[in-house]
Amino acid sequence: MPRPKLEIADIFRRYGPAWRQANAGHVSLSQLKVMSSIEACRTEALGGHVAACTKCDHHHIAYNSCKNRHCPKCQGPAARDWMEARAEDLLPVEYFHVVFTLPAEIAQIAYWNQKAVYGLLFRASAETVMIIAADPKRMGAKVGMTSVLHTWGSAMTHHPHIHMIIPGGGLSPDGTRWVACKPGFFLHVRVLSRLFRRLFLDGLMALHRAGELAFFGKLEHLAQADAFTAWLTHFRKSEWVVYSKPPFGGPEAVLAYLSRYTHRVAISNHRLVSANTGTVAFRWKDYRIKSGDRQKVMRLATPEFIRRFLVHVLPDGFHRIRNYGLLASSARKTNITKIRALLGVQPADETATSEPDGEIVPLTLREPCPCCGGQLRIIEIFRRGQQPMSRAPPREQAA
Repeated sequence: MPRPKLEIADIFRRYGPAWRQANAGHVSLSQLKVMSSIEACRTEALGGHVAACTKCDHHHIAYNSCKNRHCPKCQGPAARDWMEARAEDLLPVEYFHVVFTLPAEIAQIAYWNQKAVYGLLFRASAETVMIIAADPKRMGAKVGMTSVLHTWGSAMTHHPHIHMIIPGGGLSPDGTRWVACKPGFFLHVRVLSRLFRRLFLDGLMALHRAGELAFFGKLEHLAQADAFTAWLTHFRKSEWVVYSKPPFGGPEAVLAYLSRYTHRVAISNHRLVSANTGTVAFRWKDYRIKSGDRQKVMRLATPEFIRRFLVHVLPDGFHRIRNYGLLASSARKTNITKIRALLGVQPADETATSEPDGEIVPLTLREPCPCCGGQLRIIEIFRRGQQPMSRAPPREQAA
């Protein structure tokens, strides 16, 4: 995909200083770090290397990437590496995509208490699926899933929800059989919704009793236990949105889907249309339109665009991709091996992941030379703020 003409980094570099000054004291350290990382990404500020082709005279300069998980430019390579590591875990079964969302009013509390409430969203959604799937009246099996947290809608508004990718089946209670779900159907979403609502609200009450929730503005009175209990009454009766998409076309489709979702950020550079001191225009999808073209262009005041982007900066150390049940990290390899044996599937070919042979020269790039297809070898490394001694036209590439 060609490099976009406009990037988030361009907006931050041009209009970020004024925005930071205007919002001094109201921006977290994590948000400031994200802005600085994106501004410096793949520039001289982070250093880089010079690569030369072993077959022709082609040279190019590649600046280092910031590797920040909120940077649009860094997430493509990160997603590729993550997916290569996960490919061997795929099973030859149907995979399902289930989404758990929070009511808008509770989403506001989630933003004020991100670690606590986002963590609860992960736990409640995972427990919901595992409990319902284990019910003998449903599937009667222990299942596993990969959960990904997204906190945005298409217009970059705050909309926390969990995307869950689940193999269509699980291990029997005694671990001796693979129990498949019905073809094309995983679990009833209404049953999932009711249990998810109860588990999440019970968990939210537990956080309140433990004094782990903060409230501000018009909701500051909810710090009082009685007021909070009364406020939650409405949510115990309302319908919560849980929906299941049609099953994927196969394991390969799961990989393609996950590569787009696991490392996605609030907005990609390719959705940007224009930016100036007054406004930023970007493409978005209006899901309220049931049929026809959903693609529209939204124009936001530049300060508001920056604010919306930074709303989705996660707390330091908070994991937005998590595995549960059979796919939990501690026992994933063991469970995958057992399931493959029960399904009569040969183990994944390990030759593809074997160590490189002796003909591969260290400090070479994965991408071939754009001129002749030869191997590119790093001939010089320069540090932050340094200029390379070898001169060549700069090329955008993560180090």
